[in-house]
Amino acid sequence: MPASATTVAFLAATDLDRSSRFLTDVVGLTLLERTPIADVYDAHGTRLRVTLVEQAPQLPFTVLGWEVADLDGTVDELHARGATFERFAGMDQDGRGIWTAPGGDRVAWFRDTEGNLLSLSQHV
Repeated sequence: MPASATTVAFLAATDLDRSSRFLTDVVGLTLLERTPIADVYDAHGTRLRVTLVEQAPQLPFTVLGWEVADLDGTVDELHARGATFERFAGMDQDGRGIWTAPGGDRVAWFRDTEGNLLSLSQHV
């Protein structure tokens, strides 16, 4: 791998218009490119390619996440824009859906329009 290689993240979507509304209006990403088979976003310095598929896989784990400096404020902001934060059985999450790990790191999860599990985290 060349030292100058750039990371690209990928998500799948069955409806690029619906996905684009969510990623731009709720998450706040900037759409860089649109083709009939994929949209490309600036995910705060990383390119995110959302590829059109017939059926999006439902994976049981987080597929994309962001580290933020103010988790409470970011959760509130995304919630106000329409994001719904997940709750998981057996996890002690606060009123916003934020879980605090034993070491103090904090995480909140939400899903995109395809059911992909996304996360926000704040590390201590």
